[in-house]
Amino acid sequence: MTQFLTITLNGISLASLYFITATGFSLIFGVMKTVNFTHGGLYLLGAYIGHDVAVTTGNWYLGILVGGLGAAVMGGLFNIIFLRRMQGQLLRQGLIAFGLAIILADQMIARWGGQIYQLQGPDWIVRTIRLPVVGEFGFDRISMILAAAVIGVLLWLLLKRTRLGMIIRAGTDDKDMLSALGINTDKYMVAIFALGAFLAGVAGVLGATTYTAAPGIDMRFMLYSLVVVIVGGMGSIPGTAIGALIVGLAQSYGLYLIPEYGILVVFVIMALALAVRPSGILGKAVL
Repeated sequence: MTQFLTITLNGISLASLYFITATGFSLIFGVMKTVNFTHGGLYLLGAYIGHDVAVTTGNWYLGILVGGLGAAVMGGLFNIIFLRRMQGQLLRQGLIAFGLAIILADQMIARWGGQIYQLQGPDWIVRTIRLPVVGEFGFDRISMILAAAVIGVLLWLLLKRTRLGMIIRAGTDDKDMLSALGINTDKYMVAIFALGAFLAGVAGVLGATTYTAAPGIDMRFMLYSLVVVIVGGMGSIPGTAIGALIVGLAQSYGLYLIPEYGILVVFVIMALALAVRPSGILGKAVL
């Protein structure tokens, strides 16, 4: 029972990181219908920037903020310079985004090298606590779950209680009607893209604190973000939460039960989701 609960908590912690990362990906696709293949690169860029800022200033919180903002600026530039002019051309956008992801990955290797980075969090995070039945457990993983809950609530408030949230929800349903009502959709599309990139950057700093940051992690998180939103539903925040929980737990249990093939469990779940409900658990049909 102790081992089972420990694996479960590790899975929920990993799912929390996937949720924070994939939420931005889901927002961008839900409104702009753009499969943002640069999302994993923005995650790793935020991790690297946050690491440098935190090490230089000694302020972990500033590292989170600047890491998120750095990813947001880069994501906004990608949208303005490359992707916006191809709006509605899904194949061309996807190919351009994939190319940008490769270029970004190469430039990050040139700047930060191929070594593994891990960010030291504050003392109140880097400690263990005693849980019933489980025993000693890292509080950094508990804090990841708490961070995902806080970000989820803030996103819900943003979507339900602000003008930007209303525009995001309206754009998800009918962006052409939004333009017909006189709303400058280009400006809001940049804001949404930057918000999604900001969430990826914040997730990168949190991931570098609890886990690590290194070349290759960008593609891993891009892939898992795609799996999460496929399972949960494109453009749905609650669906993203459900998808992240399923993927995180499946990966955690799979790696424990069948270490050699544990990673395949996640893709089996994705294949089943596509076969049974292509739009995802809480998603709407894309076409």
